[in-house]
Amino acid sequence: MSATRAAEPPEPPTADPRRWWGLMVIALAQLMVVLDSTIVNIALPSAQRDLGMSDGNRQWVITAYTLAFGGLLLLGGRIADLAGRKRTFVVGLTGFAAASAIGGAATTPGMLFGARALQGVFAALLAPSAMSLLSTTFTVPRERAKAFGIYGALAGSGSAIGLIVGGVLTEYLNWRWCLYVNVPIAVATVLGALAFLRDHPGHSPGTRLDLPGVLLGCGGLVTLVYGFGEAEPRGWTDPLVLALFAAAVVLLAAFVAWQKRAPVPLLPLHVIRDRTRAGCFLTIMLAVVGMFGLYLFMTYYFQVVLGYSPVMTGLAFLPLTAAIVVGSTQISARLLHHLPPRLLMVPGMLLACGGLLLLTRLTVRSAYATEILPALLLMGLGMGLTYMPVFSTATSGVAPRDSGVTSATVNTSQQVGGSIGTALLNTVATTSSTSYLAAHLTGPAQRGEIIREGIVHGYTVTIWLAAGILLLAGLVAALMVTAKAPKHSTPAKTPPVPEAVAEGT
Repeated sequence: MSATRAAEPPEPPTADPRRWWGLMVIALAQLMVVLDSTIVNIALPSAQRDLGMSDGNRQWVITAYTLAFGGLLLLGGRIADLAGRKRTFVVGLTGFAAASAIGGAATTPGMLFGARALQGVFAALLAPSAMSLLSTTFTVPRERAKAFGIYGALAGSGSAIGLIVGGVLTEYLNWRWCLYVNVPIAVATVLGALAFLRDHPGHSPGTRLDLPGVLLGCGGLVTLVYGFGEAEPRGWTDPLVLALFAAAVVLLAAFVAWQKRAPVPLLPLHVIRDRTRAGCFLTIMLAVVGMFGLYLFMTYYFQVVLGYSPVMTGLAFLPLTAAIVVGSTQISARLLHHLPPRLLMVPGMLLACGGLLLLTRLTVRSAYATEILPALLLMGLGMGLTYMPVFSTATSGVAPRDSGVTSATVNTSQQVGGSIGTALLNTVATTSSTSYLAAHLTGPAQRGEIIREGIVHGYTVTIWLAAGILLLAGLVAALMVTAKAPKHSTPAKTPPVPEAVAEGT
């Protein structure tokens, strides 16, 4: 043990003694952002009744948030680099709290939709600045592993925690508290940020924002996310969906072309040209697609097929949350500074795939303890093994001036993966269920039972697909993530600083 400690880099003389308190602040903010992606889902039926939303419009409670969040992440990351990560972090927290309060007090559907979009805008500032602060604060491999272990645990389990909290608040208070709950969390986090967080220099204060890059990149991402959102209700061959996808391709291609010659690009291409970093981005995107195969359908399975209450549904996911925490903080965080990242990521994806394969055996009467719980534990351990090394490796060796936008790219990969997962897996589930019912629903006898069997059949077919996507994620990690164990690796070479930012940096 002493030899291992001696081989590690010493603690930097400028290390902030309050950095572990700062980690708690960052972790709390990350939990709030991730939790908010699912906490409203359980409250949606109640909000729809209370505000008189139509079935066609209710999706905007979710879509308004994901569009703003996913589309503006690159901008939020670059603002963090230019304006300062701590300042951006505090502004994001304050705005997120205000938007949550407006949403909780909503009296019309439009007011709620607008508040959710505003939440997404400030979340796009908050998420990349949080990860960037973490990346620039913890640079020693052992400390970095612990810090990203905690961060990865919250990133992986926040959605499940959102289901639990959303169920409790909806059942025992009302749906508005699923938004109001962010206000005290944000206030406490702002106070903690002001007391414990310290920023690190990046770009010089006079550096300008790449406005053409903002218009092209953010426009392309918003169009892409919106296209996936419309693909589910309209179908993949709908003219609007095809037009959105075509527009997204054109905008993103123009964005890449512009980034090659922009003086200070919104997304420096060397960030995504690095093989290991690109492998991390692709792995996390595919992993999130597979994760949606679990959250999306198991939530409905518990409530619609097994008849669980919202609170019971949230509690059913609790072992998954615990497994993610254990996999991230007790396994990945302890092993990452000894092993190459892919030796954690590949087994993690295989374990998660195994968990999904167990769920392909679901029936309308599956027992939770013997048939569902083992799958949740495998899935959680696998995701815990994967999330933490992905976050740590993707942001490692990046120049401070690019830390925010690199963190934003990780978050963007997750958001795009979530959008693909929702649209693709929902389409497959609906098609499979419809085909099953058309073949088996021939008369009124046992109609309810056959409908339930059709629903479960759609879920299991889709979970097979999600398992295949996780296998692909494992293959990507094996072939592309070539980084060595952090304690043996050398700092990544960064390209020369452009003249526009060299002075004063």
